[in-house]
This record gives sequence, structure tokens and C-alpha cells, in this order.
Amino acid sequence: MAKVFVTGSAGFIGYHLSQLLLDEGFAVVGYDAMTDYYDVRIKERRHQMLLQNERFSCHVGRLEDFDTLHALMLVEKPDVIVHLAAQAGVRYSLENPRAYLDANIVGTFNVMECARELAVDHLLMASTSSVYGANEDMPFDELERVETQMTFYAATKKANESMAHSYAHLWNLPTTMFRFFTVYGPWGRPDMALFKFTKGILSGDPIDIYNHGEMYRDFTYVTDLVRGIRLLIDVPPVRPESREDIEPGDSLSPVAPFRVVNIGNGDKVRLLDFVEAIEEECGMSANRNCMDMQKGDVPATWANADLLKRLTGYAPKTDYREGVKRFVGWYRDYYGV
Repeated sequence: MAKVFVTGSAGFIGYHLSQLLLDEGFAVVGYDAMTDYYDVRIKERRHQMLLQNERFSCHVGRLEDFDTLHALMLVEKPDVIVHLAAQAGVRYSLENPRAYLDANIVGTFNVMECARELAVDHLLMASTSSVYGANEDMPFDELERVETQMTFYAATKKANESMAHSYAHLWNLPTTMFRFFTVYGPWGRPDMALFKFTKGILSGDPIDIYNHGEMYRDFTYVTDLVRGIRLLIDVPPVRPESREDIEPGDSLSPVAPFRVVNIGNGDKVRLLDFVEAIEEECGMSANRNCMDMQKGDVPATWANADLLKRLTGYAPKTDYREGVKRFVGWYRDYYGV
């Protein structure tokens, strides 16, 4: 089986993807900075679980440190790179934008340089639904223009897409960018809404609900998401000989082996309904602190995931109520609540 280099392997999504790849027989090389943006102990625990498999190895380093990353890549010589590491968090980008510049722009450039030199079979990199910004036509489609990002985080991810397209074109580097839609599930980040809501409800503390709960999100369960990534590994884009070779609805570039793919549940859920599902699973009512829309937020996201289905035969399907049930069960077990 192929060797896959996963950046951000101690992260929420990186852990789940690495576990899936190991389960399917891949060798996985993990790379993570172990930053203290949130509790490092949960990151360390994720790596500890992955290290129980002899086909997993992990290394600590920053993407911005090209020499360390490059040296490791030359030793490991991966067949595929899945680049998930980034400075996460839409709201934190309002407080510390430089962290996003360093990790998401410089760090991603370093990953692309390694992929170019190694001529990997497939480079897959994480983008976000936030690149759709102020777009209002939903469900969001990969062929839409995305020029109105609302946060610097989203802007760095849109920049990553443009950077990746140029490298795919110049070096014939098969590259897939996937746009995530509100990922949630066990082992999630403590700064994410589901984590904060569950913690607040179980502890009796107030939870902040923006726009008075009248927001809509396409909640995508984490194992559905990583299944989509896994299947996309097997379908690297190929540079078309002409525009006529591109099927309708395909985001394949006419000049490069490059494609953008949405990975979402294909449904939009009202935030208040999501909160009520958490309340039901916790067996407690929330102390709701309803607030106005926060700066940089958008009222709704909703994915058209038809292209993912066409390419892989797969469509995320976990209902948000079932996903919430699994998360709350994990939270109670992990924290002994």
C-alpha cells in the first residue's frame, strides 16, 4: 500500500483520517506542530492512539520550518501528501492574523515545494466552506466565483487554492483541494461550537448563541468527511487535453491537473435545532446567551456535494442528531462527566 504523509496528524481531522488510512493498510507519516492553540494533551492522546499501529510514525515540527519538513520528506518519500495542518478557527483570525499568514500561507508553500520536488502521485489539501464568503446562492457549488471572503482565515485558504492551481499547472502536479463544511464529532477541538455547547450545558454555564440561533450550517460528521478524503486519494485529477474533455459540473481546471471538491452533508440545519439536539442528548436545558451575529460570520452554509458523489460514488450521510449523540457519549466518557 502507498505511504501517505499527513500534516496536522494530531489534529481533529488529521487523527481521524490517519486512523482510517491505517485501518485500510496504508503507511502513515504524521507531522504536527503541537501548538498550544488549544489543550495539547488531547493532541498528544490522539498521537498515542495512532502509535499503537506499527505503520504510523509521527514527527513534531512547524510547517514554517522548511528545512525540517523538507529533510523529513526526502527521507520518507511519500506517494501521497494530505495537507490538513493550518492555524484553525475563524474567530481567532480576528485576534492574531499573523499566525494564519505564517502557518497557512508560508507553511502551505513549503508543503507544495516538497510535493513538487518529490513529484508525488497526488497532493490533497484542505480548504474551507468559508471561501464562499458573502455568496448567497445555495447550495454552494464548486464552480461559483469565490471572491468575497469575510475573514482573514478564509482569505488564506482561498490563497492556498490559487497557489495550488499555479503549482499544478507549472509542474503537472495532480492536486485536489477539498472544502470542508462545519465538521464535528468525537475528538473535536475544544474551540468548536459542539464542544463548547456540550461543555456549557453539562456544567450549567451559559452558552453563547450567535444571531439568536437563526443561522444555518451544513454539519458534516468527521468520519464521513475523512471517508470522502480517503476516496479522493484514488482519483487524482488529470490535465485535460481540451475544455471539451471536462464534464458539466466538474471543477477540473482546463489548464492543470487541479480540482476543487466540496465535502459536506448536503443539508442545512438551523443552529437552534442543533442546540436542542445537544440538550436532548445531555438531558439538560442550556442557559442560552443569545447574541447578535459575530463579526466575520455568515448566516448560512450549505454544500452541493454532487461532484464528490460523481467522483467517488460516496456521499456523507450521518444525520446531525446521530452525530451529536456520538459526540456527547464520547465527551462524557473522555471527561468522566
